[in-house]
Amino acid sequence: MLSAPEIALLCSGRHGDPFAVLGIHAWQGRPWVRALLPGASQVVALDARSGELLAVLDRRHADGLFEAALPADGPTDYRLQIRWGDGSSTITDDPYRFGPVLDEGELAQHSRGTHLRPCELLGALPRVLDRVAGTGFAVWAPNASQVSLVGDFNHWDGRRHGMRLRHGHGVWEIFLPDVGIGSHYKYELRSHAGRMLPAKSDPYALQCEAPPGTNSRVGMLPPVRAAAAGPSRDELHDAPMAIYEVHLGSWRRDAPGGRGRAPSWDELANTLAPYASGLGFTHLELLPIGEHPFDGSWGYQPIGLYAPTARYGDAAGFGRFVARCHAEGLKVLIDWVPSHFPGDPHGLARFDGSRLYEGADAQPDSASDWNTLTFNAARPQVRNYLVGNALFWLERYAVDGLRVAGSVAANAASQALVGDVRRELARLRPQALMAGDPPAHAAASPHRAEPDGDFEWHRAWADATLRYMQRDPAQRAWHAGEMTSHAATQARTVLALSHDRVVPDRGSLLSRLPGAPSERLAQLRAYLAYMYAHPGRKLLFMGNEFAHVRAWQHEHGLDWSLLDDPAHRGVQRLVGDLNRLLRATPALYERDFDPAGLEWIEPGDGRLALLCFLRRGHAAAALLVAVCNFSATAQAHYRVGVPAAGAYRERLHTGLADYGGTEVATGAVHRTEPIGAHGRAQSIALGVPALTTVLLEWQP
Repeated sequence: MLSAPEIALLCSGRHGDPFAVLGIHAWQGRPWVRALLPGASQVVALDARSGELLAVLDRRHADGLFEAALPADGPTDYRLQIRWGDGSSTITDDPYRFGPVLDEGELAQHSRGTHLRPCELLGALPRVLDRVAGTGFAVWAPNASQVSLVGDFNHWDGRRHGMRLRHGHGVWEIFLPDVGIGSHYKYELRSHAGRMLPAKSDPYALQCEAPPGTNSRVGMLPPVRAAAAGPSRDELHDAPMAIYEVHLGSWRRDAPGGRGRAPSWDELANTLAPYASGLGFTHLELLPIGEHPFDGSWGYQPIGLYAPTARYGDAAGFGRFVARCHAEGLKVLIDWVPSHFPGDPHGLARFDGSRLYEGADAQPDSASDWNTLTFNAARPQVRNYLVGNALFWLERYAVDGLRVAGSVAANAASQALVGDVRRELARLRPQALMAGDPPAHAAASPHRAEPDGDFEWHRAWADATLRYMQRDPAQRAWHAGEMTSHAATQARTVLALSHDRVVPDRGSLLSRLPGAPSERLAQLRAYLAYMYAHPGRKLLFMGNEFAHVRAWQHEHGLDWSLLDDPAHRGVQRLVGDLNRLLRATPALYERDFDPAGLEWIEPGDGRLALLCFLRRGHAAAALLVAVCNFSATAQAHYRVGVPAAGAYRERLHTGLADYGGTEVATGAVHRTEPIGAHGRAQSIALGVPALTTVLLEWQP
């Protein structure tokens, strides 16, 4: 029989080992069954196979502690028939009659930090134990003195389902029969000193309640999916890449003025995927899609790293969205945040009363409003959490690559984590891409010995070239270095006109350009064509492709009504043609990361804001000339020195009427003449309107 102090601990939900006293236990040579069921008025034990009565349990405590002796030689496989205080009754299997759920070997792997797929171990997973279907719950909380599962299946009463501690591993577990997909739940923990903590969401939840709700929900672990067909990672280094970056919640809203609700995963599959594909983009990049509590963080302050955000529907919807993107010929990249998380009380911060995920010396970032904490990547179980999460998105949802968002080079452990992820992906998902933030943070860290991935976001290029474009055209000739200093490089870079370049304190690309509206549009067209001719992979944030006027705001949809204006529709048409030209022209992508793939013809002479350069592919015939006039003065007969005799055909002209300019479509062919220019014996002469870029391909 239980002592009075032990009964008090049980009935107050403070017993650290409820499996030691609940369920079946021997006493005085007989099996006894004991159950804690607050709110029950009567409890009966039934034979689980025959349904025959085994015992009527006696109430030992007013808070719902019942117990009874079972027949000495009878079955011990039982179910409980419970009559509740409201008169209803249920028959259920007792969670406390089941043995340990998790495999000891897998728990040991988790403790060592070598379990690459911890989503198969922890969290809430449908299971069948002893022919009984239910859900197994498991959470890592080594410094907690007691952990209970609470949810809509037990009236959020922490006394009902205290969990079992797997000693030596710090993992608490319980199997609940009859609890299925969609159930809401959290973990109720007490610190090592016995202090009740805020109820915690499940770090491994596969789906969550839509914000502002904070509950976790039981989900189905998606099956491992094969990678989408396409070039290998190495082949992509010599393949065209044009990325459309999207914040899903503000891409399109269903009400005028960009208000209304955000689209669902299925609506996005049916609209966004064909839109990006139709414009010729090769990749879709999504701002972080893991669950996050605050819309204004854009997903970069995540709490549910294993749960596609419920803002757009259930987790399965994200899988359908990725499949539709693949069907449209798009690869899917997601921004992935392994560096930090917010200090929201229901999240990872002080998860078990200790600094478990953030490390012993972690302090919130006082320089921001985010209350941000940094992951302790040196802890083996945290490494499991993050490395396993990277693999989770690639294996379970067939995502094609990750961009490591946020600085992870602040310490050796964080940088080692990224290296671990890169190596594991190369071994287990070799087709996957991994991209890092710009190399600027390398200088700030002595630990950063190698890039974060296959490509790096080249924000220095964006900052310098946008400074140039913001200048009055009459002054640009003196600042050509802002356009040329970041060109020839062996680094695998992405030229990123990304979301953080069009936020309210910066303004849209169009709004920061000088001049009248028609001049701003002409400059944007010339700049976009310069970008596509420049070495490096291309990235445009949504709205840039049709000259969005206002700055991006996450709570508003894009102003799609701008496409009623032929000038904005022309910019959109230009971007589509640039993407198609990029994909069809080896000179524009094959040697992006080879300094020999770029050769300056005119890097700026201090007189004209006019730049000319060559792009080369692997084949000798793969040669393209870019002529970019960023001045307000047209050049009626500009002579360009070229390396080879022959004809140079205009492949793209940003001043055409189709793009919102005034020029007629000519597809002009310019033949070389033996007239010296730019230090070359052969040259061509062409007219270049003000604020215009012309791209010409050599035809031997």
